[in-house]
Amino acid sequence: MRRKIRKLTIAGHTIAKNEQVDLMLDVSQQYTGSPIQLPIRVIRSAKAGPTVLITAAVHGDEFTGVGIIHELMHSDVLKILKGTLILVPVVNVFGFENQERYMPDRRDLNRCFPGTENGSLSARFANIIFSQLIMQADYCIDLHSAAQPRTNYPNVRGDFRDPEVRRLCRAFGCELMLDSKGPDGSLRREATKSGCPTMILEAGEPCKLEPSIHEVGLRGVKNVLTMLDMLPGEVVKPPYQSLIKQGIWVRASIGGILRFHVSPGEIVEEGQPIATNANVFGQEQSVLVSPVEGIILGMTTLPAIKPGEPVCHVAIPTKSMTQIRKILKASSRTGLYHRVRKDMASSISKRDIATSDNEASWAPAAQEPED
Repeated sequence: MRRKIRKLTIAGHTIAKNEQVDLMLDVSQQYTGSPIQLPIRVIRSAKAGPTVLITAAVHGDEFTGVGIIHELMHSDVLKILKGTLILVPVVNVFGFENQERYMPDRRDLNRCFPGTENGSLSARFANIIFSQLIMQADYCIDLHSAAQPRTNYPNVRGDFRDPEVRRLCRAFGCELMLDSKGPDGSLRREATKSGCPTMILEAGEPCKLEPSIHEVGLRGVKNVLTMLDMLPGEVVKPPYQSLIKQGIWVRASIGGILRFHVSPGEIVEEGQPIATNANVFGQEQSVLVSPVEGIILGMTTLPAIKPGEPVCHVAIPTKSMTQIRKILKASSRTGLYHRVRKDMASSISKRDIATSDNEASWAPAAQEPED
């Protein structure tokens, strides 16, 4: 924990210990000059402790985190034993109004941190978020979903070189953990550099509220707060955890309409069919296969595809795949892991594979674009 905050002031309001308040922070203005405001809930315990910031919808069309924070607001998790919680259900209020990922000046807010006071609209907005919230927090959890038109199997990401970020990611309790600093200007990268260890959750689809994904997020936040001694009880562990240091995007070689053979979270073998590419008359053109043994981390939800467009992201765990298979086979079929997989598969039109000649096109996934 980087600092002890004795006085917490946000939006001109000083929040006392043992107080819960809903605030509106002025972040910009409309064309009419009327204020544009950011909704914030702050919960302070009577006892001193860490300040944890939880943010959602940095990309305005990513509703996953909004739903998770709503679950938090209506659960007993807000009865913290010590410290402070700062909840921001919608960061990019501009994009949220229009179900749009970007800011009105067409910039990606998650490439604009820490921002500047006298820069562009996005830079000024990022600067307010950074100075008013991130610089007052000891830890941050940033909640995301995939970019359009994709879905992500729940995974956490952070710079594992930072021991506190590593601790947050492991405690959150997702099976898959990606070790990466994040893009330049991203909230998690710049916040961690500033002394506020930050991790992100990537889960589900944009413009959707998915119940089992919310359950993953709620459990994860509770786990982190439990690890920080802000909540009683024990951290709930997943069936297994593995670091992901490498992934491969399988891409279409020709245009067509896809028929998927896998779904998010599924374990695939090298050479296993991922999707059949058919022409507009429904005739099979090619079959995309997995170039490696791994786990389906993310995939497109749009069946129509052009050459070079991404179809599926296959993650390669550092943990033995044989061991993962064995653990999952022994795990409860009613557990959260299996429920999430079942729910996510319902949004993918999955079909059995016919015998045909296979072809594949792939490239290393050096950077996840949706972060």
